[in-house]
Amino acid sequence: MRFGLFGAATAQRSDRPDVDSAAGFRDYIDYVIEAEALGYHSTFIVEHHFTGFGQVSATLNLLTWIGAKTSSIRLGTAVIVLPWHNPVLLAEQAATVDLLSGGRLDFGVGKGYRHNEFASFGVPMEDASPRFEEAIDIITRSWVSNDRFDFQGRFWQYRDIVVEPPTIQKPHPPFWQGAGHPDSIRRVAARGHNLLLDQFASIEDSIARFGIYRDAMVENGFGFRPEQVGVARAFYVATDAADKEAALDRRMAGTRRMNAISQRPDGKNTASIMAFSDTREANEAATLYGSPDEICRKLERLQAAGVEYVLLNGGGTSRENLRRFAREVMPHFREPTARAAAE
Repeated sequence: MRFGLFGAATAQRSDRPDVDSAAGFRDYIDYVIEAEALGYHSTFIVEHHFTGFGQVSATLNLLTWIGAKTSSIRLGTAVIVLPWHNPVLLAEQAATVDLLSGGRLDFGVGKGYRHNEFASFGVPMEDASPRFEEAIDIITRSWVSNDRFDFQGRFWQYRDIVVEPPTIQKPHPPFWQGAGHPDSIRRVAARGHNLLLDQFASIEDSIARFGIYRDAMVENGFGFRPEQVGVARAFYVATDAADKEAALDRRMAGTRRMNAISQRPDGKNTASIMAFSDTREANEAATLYGSPDEICRKLERLQAAGVEYVLLNGGGTSRENLRRFAREVMPHFREPTARAAAE
């Protein structure tokens, strides 16, 4: 089983001269450097805007810096929201990260789900799906075309372009799409793209979505490998029951804050990521919170269903949490040969 990271840095906003707004970014970069040394496979970083609490907005810029400070960890976006971006400029920027990192980019994309972001950009949420599909067509063509081309679409038009620089990974960096609704998952598989499953769904729902994707990939003639699905989970290795309960309280406060800024004014946001149950029982069941043994039992349920790639969101950059998971959980899920070598 592979373990990667999923999350974001934070940049504190203040007019005070003694506040270092870059400190949170530097802390996250050091966190990823240590994760690479501990054997984590990847780091996937979010894209969000206008939150007021400092989430990452320029994902590829941050990944470029992380790529320069690391040598092997995969560099993922989870996800860049395509309806807000000029796809050709984005293709150029992503290709630059892939080139400079030696081919380590995992290009995760999505349609977006936060109402406040669409409203602030002036992009109707109703246009998210067609904008998203058109952008994927443009980016894919940009990466595989060595000759100049024209494109006339509903949202974007280009004349006589050739995208530079080339990507190292061929035919292009892997696409990863965030999806949760069955029809959306089938559209991901129709393109042969990899799938990202959100951290809020129950383990049972994640397993069901995994199965829909697996079957659809085979039906579309692409075949299937378990590492094509990244299942995001919040994780916290607790010292005792009280520590676990306190961590769950922090998580529930964070998800409620996320829900408040994401919901539409009419309360009818139908994005799958917004469909989670906000009870303590549901949060405890969906997360990898608890003792190492509790966490291992939950991972075994995912692994028994075929899941082999888990992306961990620590809700921060706790080194002790990162180290304890690597030391007390990861060895139970290594390949037998790797486990023997480590021992």
